[in-house]
Amino acid sequence: MQQILVIAPSWVGDAVMAEPLYRRLAERHPGVAIDLFAPAWTLPLAARMASVRQGVVNPFGHGALRLAERWRLGRQLAAQGYDQAVVLPNSLKSALLPWFAGIPLRTGFVGEWRRGVLNNARALDKTALPTMVERFCALAEAPGVLPAKPIAHPQLQVAADSRTQALAQVGLDAARPVLALCPGAEYGAAKRWPTAHFARLAQDFLARGWQVWVFGSAKDQAMGQEIAQLAGQPTGLVNLCGRTGLDQAIDLMSLAQLAVCNDSGLMHIAAALNVPLVALYGSSSPGFTPPLTNRAEIVSLKLDCSPCFKRECPLGHTHCLTQLAPERVWSAAQRLLPDMLP
Repeated sequence: MQQILVIAPSWVGDAVMAEPLYRRLAERHPGVAIDLFAPAWTLPLAARMASVRQGVVNPFGHGALRLAERWRLGRQLAAQGYDQAVVLPNSLKSALLPWFAGIPLRTGFVGEWRRGVLNNARALDKTALPTMVERFCALAEAPGVLPAKPIAHPQLQVAADSRTQALAQVGLDAARPVLALCPGAEYGAAKRWPTAHFARLAQDFLARGWQVWVFGSAKDQAMGQEIAQLAGQPTGLVNLCGRTGLDQAIDLMSLAQLAVCNDSGLMHIAAALNVPLVALYGSSSPGFTPPLTNRAEIVSLKLDCSPCFKRECPLGHTHCLTQLAPERVWSAAQRLLPDMLP
């Protein structure tokens, strides 16, 4: 049996967008076993990807070289007998582990002095491969061959018993329609729609009999609480920020009838779950990492100063998001769900 080790991305959104690569590898190599070397916090994604056998914990933090530890782990992985490694991050340190493990075929894009450790190094043609998912999928093909288009959208699979268990763990039910709000964005404040706007939108949905679940990590807990306070602490609004792991968040998100998200990892999760999605863009652009689904409305003011791709607004006002009124998001939601939101 052929075995492939993928050095997977650390960002949740990028990790989701890599899923079509795994399906393409499985198509090209029937019966292949695909393992992901990935940070522990992204492994719930791997567990919900049909083409992935298992996740292997990447213990190295962002920017940490820890050369001796990488060598020791590489020698341990050598016993697995992998036939190929596909390296998705562009750093040199990401390519070292497959080299230390003695994996015969090591595939990835040229970058950061990696030619010596990648023996199947590819030159990246950014014009031919304008999006991240295209670049990932190109690494499944033979050198010089572009991935066939259209590329399949990422898919996450959630079992019914996982949904039931997640609901029980947080004390919720899905008897009424669910609006999922995702106010966080790990990259920075310039990608976050104001909490007051999320609160106003929540009130509109609550008034129509929906329940509202606010998703995020522990870092987003204060934002979730602020949304609840600005909305008037309604009983139908539940702040889940910091109350779930990524596994529970995925399972609960799959129950939503609609998600409203900043450009974030949770946005890509909602897309991969095929949940109708309103994606909010301010300082970033959907050109490179759009929500990969046929059920999304992208809302952006497209101001002259955006996209700036900055973590904080360089002009100090973040008009690209503060001036994005809740009414525009409501209209986008109506286009997605005309029968539920007349």
